[in-house]
Amino acid sequence: MKIKVAIIGTGNIGTDLLLKCLKTNFIEVVAFVGRRLDSDTMKIAKSKGIVTSDKGIDFFKQNIKVCDIIYDCTNASDAKIHAKIFEEQGIKVIDLTPSKVGTMCVPDVNGDIIYETNNVNMITCGGQTSIPLLHLISKRCYGLDYIEVVSQISSNSAGMATRINIDEYIKTTKNAITFFTGCLNNKVILNLNPAEPCVDMQTTMFIKTERFDFKNLTEEIVEKIEELKTYIPHYEVILQPTINEYGVLVLSVRVKGSGDYLPEYAGNLDIINCAAIEETKKMWRILSENNYN
Repeated sequence: MKIKVAIIGTGNIGTDLLLKCLKTNFIEVVAFVGRRLDSDTMKIAKSKGIVTSDKGIDFFKQNIKVCDIIYDCTNASDAKIHAKIFEEQGIKVIDLTPSKVGTMCVPDVNGDIIYETNNVNMITCGGQTSIPLLHLISKRCYGLDYIEVVSQISSNSAGMATRINIDEYIKTTKNAITFFTGCLNNKVILNLNPAEPCVDMQTTMFIKTERFDFKNLTEEIVEKIEELKTYIPHYEVILQPTINEYGVLVLSVRVKGSGDYLPEYAGNLDIINCAAIEETKKMWRILSENNYN
């Protein structure tokens, strides 16, 4: 059996997610919902035989429980409104906006949370990139003082919702860093780089602490990268953990895209959408087991 999903939000994230879902053997996309039927992304969905609608949230009010999971790819403000409607219908939501409504989720760290709640929040692309490694490294820190996460993405990969959400992006990523590492003092920076040719997504992390347990850390990070590659195939470390002249641990990762919608520079789409699909796979397994039994 396949798990039925619907996507609300037909921008860059929603369209890339749609095309990734269609490549799986366990997801059936039952609706692609936005506000303009004449948009290029709606035309892509129609060409794939997907039901489309320009009614936004009203589509789901008129088609109650049309799916098992909703992917909300709109913006933080709208996602907060949508969440109440989906909660009333008893539909699970995987929120790809920085709305802070659902339980924060990083599949490699606390992915099983989707079994316990009806709304999981995938934080941000920078959060999904940095938190698996920050969570690991934080366990090796004594007196964790400060974390800084600097991400750059190509300006061409940042759609309207991403630009609307920049303040929420920063706040939500900061909250997630605190939640997963315990570090209250952190800073998040997002750069939209207009360079041509387009730059790949890159995230650099700075960790300041009184003392590190550095033994075997590089090997553990390599193992963590291999775990992440099982669902984010183009995730790689480009600067191994290094202590700089100020005693700060620095490491940097790059994520290239799979080129499903935008070219491979759009790794910011890949990482959050791959995380969402990984969470969907967990629910699909449960539904399959229940159906079999």
